[in-house]
Amino acid sequence: MLQLGISGVCGKMGRRIATLAAGDPDVEISFVTEQEGTDPVGKSLSEVVEGAGDVEISSDLGKASPDLDCVIEFTLPEPTLKHVEICRDKKIPMVIGTTGIDAAGEEKIKEASSVIPIVYSPNMAPGVNLLFDIVGEAARVLGGDFNMKVDETHHVHKKDSPSGTAKMIAKVIKEASGIDAPVEAFREGEVIGNHGIVFDGEFENIEIRHDAKSRDVFADGSIKAAKFLSGKGPGLYAMAEVLGLKGVNK
Repeated sequence: MLQLGISGVCGKMGRRIATLAAGDPDVEISFVTEQEGTDPVGKSLSEVVEGAGDVEISSDLGKASPDLDCVIEFTLPEPTLKHVEICRDKKIPMVIGTTGIDAAGEEKIKEASSVIPIVYSPNMAPGVNLLFDIVGEAARVLGGDFNMKVDETHHVHKKDSPSGTAKMIAKVIKEASGIDAPVEAFREGEVIGNHGIVFDGEFENIEIRHDAKSRDVFADGSIKAAKFLSGKGPGLYAMAEVLGLKGVNK
């Protein structure tokens, strides 16, 4: 039974992770956190997420048992990096889906991965990680003759722009073709996350798209990643490895 911790459990992603984990017979939610000073702290998780068990919502990941098998983190860069330090010191594996982390923060995650296993990905959706491979191959073949651009649309509450996924797509294109593809970012309503890549040639156009229907696709992917880390040694792992893909985004 996977002993799971969830950071930011009352956020949009945290709630979905808790809901799916509560329905998974191979997972037990053992520790959860929310921001200090917010109303859910001190309450039972079952009061805010139906069917998710009676674990008390804490404001301090430092109180978590080192026996946790994994902490899933979808919050903001600052608390994420604090939690990376805590998990490193307690030797607790992590799945990190937080976006907007700068280069210095990513270096801290990389350093921590020398002590604990970490899955760090801007997008946990299986389809998006397959898309990275498809786009990389398309850019390799078409890059010399086609103009390429990336577009992404998310909800108006999203903090980072462009999204981490769009940046990863642009990185994949750059590595495959040597070309810097422009990225257009849009914020509209409550859009979960849509990404598109257009290859514009003289005689033909190719468009590759991924549209997320629900946050559950990311929540389910993060739980798969947590299970993947069971028994793994220290290292920085990509979702491509979790899903068994070729993995141009490793």
